[in-house]
This record gives sequence, C-alpha cells and structure tokens, in this order.
Amino acid sequence: MSVQAQLTKGKITLRGSARIVTEFFMYGINSILFQRGIYPIEDFEVKKKYGLDIWVSSDVSVKKYLSKIMESVEEWLAASKINKLVLAVNSRETRETLERWQFDIQLVDEEEKEGEKPKPPKSEKALQLEIQAIFRQIAASVSFLPIIEEKCTFNILVYADSDAEVPTTWTDSDPLHIKNAEQVRLRSFSTDAHRVEAMVAYRRDPDLC
Repeated sequence: MSVQAQLTKGKITLRGSARIVTEFFMYGINSILFQRGIYPIEDFEVKKKYGLDIWVSSDVSVKKYLSKIMESVEEWLAASKINKLVLAVNSRETRETLERWQFDIQLVDEEEKEGEKPKPPKSEKALQLEIQAIFRQIAASVSFLPIIEEKCTFNILVYADSDAEVPTTWTDSDPLHIKNAEQVRLRSFSTDAHRVEAMVAYRRDPDLC
C-alpha cells in the first residue's frame, strides 16, 4: 500500500502510521532472517519494496507466525500501546541469544510550541529514503557482525502496555539480553505519528576478549 494512501489532509494519520510501521517490521524481520542466514536461501523470494529488492521468507510456518504477531502489533501501534519490538536470534542447541535486534517506538510529539510554525507533513520520498537507509544497514551488517556458524531460531518480543489485549496464545518471556554485548545503533525513521529507532546487540567473540 502506498504511503500516500495513508494521508489525511496532508499528514499521515495514527492508523495509517501504524500500518506503515507494521509493514516495515514485517519486511525488516524477513530481511534480517535472510541476511543472517537463519534459514536456507532457497526458503526466500525477492519482493520489491521501498524501491529495493528485499528477500522475504516463503516458508509457510514463518509467514503464519509473523502475520499473527503483526496483526496485534498494528492494533497496539494504532492505540499507542507499544513501545518496543525485539527480534532475538537464538542458538537452537543452547538457546543462548546471539543477536538482539531492537526497535524502539515513540509517538511523535504533535504539540507545537507557541510561536513555532507547524511542521510540514512527511513526504513519501523522505520517508522512503529513511527506510531505505535502514535496509541498507541491515544488508551491510554481515560486514561487522560475527559469522553465525550454528543452527539458530528466532523469537519476537513485543513490549506492550499492561492494559493491552494480548492473544491467549502469547506467553511472557524474559528480555533475552546478551551478556557483555557489543551494540551498534542503526538509522531511524519517522512518520507524522511514530518514530522508530533501531539497534543491534551481539555476542562478543570470546577469542577477542
């Protein structure tokens, strides 16, 4: 769906922004799973999005898992009840968290200070350029992240308000933090309603400590 379809009177609405951010999460998670080799390359197909070629999982179980999560994420974003989404990459054998991709979500302050001119609406081109920069960083992450040599799985953690309506199939989880982690902050993007800041934490190579 085009960003322009979410515009109301020139500005992206909260509901429209929720859809844009959710779509970014869906493509972003798929891109990370591909770039980090969590699943075989034959389990992915190329989709055109944000003016880029993005690898998306064709595995039925992965698609179903992500779709279910994103249904709730979009509703919580529209209701301003979510502040963070995390993709944790875990060793299948030890369950240890090897990488933790974190996306912090903030509401854009719409209150204009006295005497200041209202901010102009975010253009579709500006938004796409910001999102493109994040995907390029994800693709480039192989140059600085340690090689993952063991078989891994992944978990999605969503930090929602206590009064958010949680599906019965969801369970509480610990934060899946990484001890003595290295961290790299990535680019951010913002709509007229939300700002998303990204970072990745990864396990330090013990041989370099």
